[in-house]
Amino acid sequence: MVPPDPGAPPAPWDARLSLPGSPVCAPDWLALREAADAAARAPELADLVRDHLAAKVGPDAPAVIRDLGCGTGSMGRWLAPRLPGPQVWMLHDRDPGLLAAAAASMPRRAADGAPVTARTQEGDLSELRSSDLDGTALVTASALLDLLTAEEVDALAATCTEAGAAALLTLSFTGRVELAPADPLDAEFAAAFDAHQRRRTDDRRLLGPDAAAVAVDAFARRGAVVESRPSPWQLGADRAELAEEWLRAWIAAACAQRPDLRRCAGAYLGRKLDARRAGRLRLVVGHVDVLALPSGGGRLPPGSRTS
Repeated sequence: MVPPDPGAPPAPWDARLSLPGSPVCAPDWLALREAADAAARAPELADLVRDHLAAKVGPDAPAVIRDLGCGTGSMGRWLAPRLPGPQVWMLHDRDPGLLAAAAASMPRRAADGAPVTARTQEGDLSELRSSDLDGTALVTASALLDLLTAEEVDALAATCTEAGAAALLTLSFTGRVELAPADPLDAEFAAAFDAHQRRRTDDRRLLGPDAAAVAVDAFARRGAVVESRPSPWQLGADRAELAEEWLRAWIAAACAQRPDLRRCAGAYLGRKLDARRAGRLRLVVGHVDVLALPSGGGRLPPGSRTS
């Protein structure tokens, strides 16, 4: 148990991230994290996607790519310019405002100058069926899996494999958090946060840090060729604003899971913010990227592994 700290002020956190019902896809949060996401994603998986699309899609036909939970479109902005050939991006989200922002900011040209077009589809992931993916070469999602249940991830794998579509699922939280300078309470807050990410809400038990492993298993059981790569955030002085925002939300979520942590949260956060002001705060937030290629849809190069 955490020792009482009656003299500690309450932590002045801004809990935009990961709390029950919070807007985890708020545009300002998505904008703040986009550069770190782009730096973290595994480019070698994008190379494998490029090879897969070259084998699957005719030379003059557009590759149809469906981005699930697209937010403001950061995945498209990262991936579309890395792929050659004409592309049609189908942007899926529940929020019409995010869809409009994503469509407006999509790149217009592929890696070889071919046209990239974007269309939007408002709706919930649970409504997706394999018939909706007819003609789709690739399904993408970013920072989505850990917000799903095991049943939802299994359904997503079934939908993609039945439709013969590849899936690139990036930036799933793994539970690994490294903080410097270290603090005696780091492990307690980390454990509480992981438990919060696995919480039950609205009769749904979220996968949190287990999501990527569940996805790998779900796709592999259906015969897909599956590859994963680590994609951690590396947050130092150059991304201090993101580090602080994530840290405040991390503490808030931990306290929501374990209210006894509130007694020491203010002082704990204060020590971290002192480190930030001194330019010493460093965070590593573990994520993993997963690529699943349909059976017969391609082979990984020598040295790769099926996860």
